[in-house]
Amino acid sequence: MPLLIARSWWSLALRGLLAVLVGIATFVWPGVTLAVLVLLFGAYALIDGALSLMGAFRASAAHERWGALLLEGVVGLAAGVVTLAWPAITMFVLTLMIGAWAVVTGVLEILAAIRLRRHIAGEWLLALIGVASVVFGVMVLIAPLIGAIVLALWFGAYELVFGILLIALGFRLRTHHPALSHTGPLQNPAR
Repeated sequence: MPLLIARSWWSLALRGLLAVLVGIATFVWPGVTLAVLVLLFGAYALIDGALSLMGAFRASAAHERWGALLLEGVVGLAAGVVTLAWPAITMFVLTLMIGAWAVVTGVLEILAAIRLRRHIAGEWLLALIGVASVVFGVMVLIAPLIGAIVLALWFGAYELVFGILLIALGFRLRTHHPALSHTGPLQNPAR
């Protein structure tokens, strides 16, 4: 898995860039309506879930561990589909869904960091991403009846932190394995 995740550094950076853009959009328009927030979250969860499923597919093809990525992808896709299928969802239900999604993905990211610590340095970034997800999810679940603007700002702050950490992890993985920075096969150092 360490070689695969290092080869896929770009997907982590791309997920991070997407999260940063969503976070910035949320802060630029803090008066975002619930409908727009539902669409933003639904689209993000779908794309994030699809990227996680791509990572799981690549890991399975490389005969590496892929269960956590698959579960994270399925949870993301399910959250996105449910959100977009019922755009008139109430604030309470939306808040609970966002909070639960953040807690589940955060726990999965922490578990992945624990597994990676034997293979690479810098796994603490993934653990920190997981902790940020869990903290955000718990905060949302504790106060489910907050206003739409406050939820938008919380979500925006979470997305900015999550995105910056994912980008940092992606580029750290890229530089951690310099032989993987090109698209060709790995060079055998023994030759």
